[in-house]
Amino acid sequence: MSLSVKWGKERLHVDLPTDPNATLAVLRNELAEVTGIDPTAFKLIHAGAVMKDDNAPLSAYKIRANSKIVLMEKGAPVPEPSSISSGKQKPSTPATEISTIAAVHSEISNVNKTIVPGLNAFLSYLSSPSDTEYTPPQSLTLEQEHTRLGELLLQSLLRLDVLAMDGAWTDARKERKGAVRSVQTMLERLDTGWKEHIHSKEKQSAQL
Repeated sequence: MSLSVKWGKERLHVDLPTDPNATLAVLRNELAEVTGIDPTAFKLIHAGAVMKDDNAPLSAYKIRANSKIVLMEKGAPVPEPSSISSGKQKPSTPATEISTIAAVHSEISNVNKTIVPGLNAFLSYLSSPSDTEYTPPQSLTLEQEHTRLGELLLQSLLRLDVLAMDGAWTDARKERKGAVRSVQTMLERLDTGWKEHIHSKEKQSAQL
């Protein structure tokens, strides 16, 4: 049994620890050996959330065979949406709480404009394929579209995660927390809809 780990442009497959009580630290150390990166120098993201407690068992993060994890080196540059990188703020300009809140709002606006319409159409089709006309973009299969949408939402979470936050910026932290919760809810909707679709297909096959 293995896990799928997205590391930059690479896709790694690593063995899932056989010990049911294995902690996140075990997986982190294994990935450190595979990638050659210091185990303290990267983040691990699953289902849109950064896994932070290395002492927690993998089961606490719902890690199982075929789970998909994103490995991101700390400090690595994350592509910004066009709405953020439009040149309104120069990279050398120190961030302020106001500009950071604006970046959070811009990210969510970008998600709502570029991802949500496709997500809603995809989920509507999965729930009622006979009542909905739908063709995945770029001639993708349904499984590929599920993966594409999930990766787009994960990228949004990563962009939100790397926004610098001063300890006194309570409003900015609140805004980012709400934005992260919103994107995580989209990811949960996507995964729930896909699981229900797979279950329905399996049930139909069993009845034949």
